[in-house]
Amino acid sequence: MPHSHNGKVYEGVLHQLKRYIESHQLKPGDKLPSERELSEQLQVGRSSIREAFRAMELLGLIETKRGEGTFMRAYRPYHMVELLSNFLLNETRTRDELVAAKQMLEKEALMRLAGNVSADTLAVIEQICHEFDGEEKHLKLFHYLFEVCGQHLLLSMWQFISGFTQTVHKIEYESSWYQSAIRILKGGKPEDVFALFSTTDNPST
Repeated sequence: MPHSHNGKVYEGVLHQLKRYIESHQLKPGDKLPSERELSEQLQVGRSSIREAFRAMELLGLIETKRGEGTFMRAYRPYHMVELLSNFLLNETRTRDELVAAKQMLEKEALMRLAGNVSADTLAVIEQICHEFDGEEKHLKLFHYLFEVCGQHLLLSMWQFISGFTQTVHKIEYESSWYQSAIRILKGGKPEDVFALFSTTDNPST
């Protein structure tokens, strides 16, 4: 099963980071190596390091300062691995709830912008949908939409939740879904967004 494999990889990276923090006796305020450095030291992909960092940041274990790096905030070993791997990654109900929360935030972004975006904004949206595919297209599109509507807190929440869902769900939407989203942004109404997302209740994974 793909989900099980992803969970094992993700759990393994968390265990390695746990050992790294303990062996280097890192304390709150200490700086962590970069994603690239940890990827080389731990012999794992940078994407796996990035997802683990997102999970740790959500739990308040680390914080990222723009232009400075990633720093320890608090360290509770039992939280890092047991909470994430045993609860978030292995509970089907929790995985489904994370996907539902992610979609709720995406609905909010689209509803705020429905029929109320400039021609320049539409041009950027169409360019994103044309140049990228799969998850990358989805992530870039909604990152841009949250920025356009000025909802930076919602953007942060969506980024954290997306970090979790990417480890257990590979959600892809058809090109027609994005075309419908663009039509709503061009001249639709907020209520049109509900019909759009009614087709994603059981997305391909």
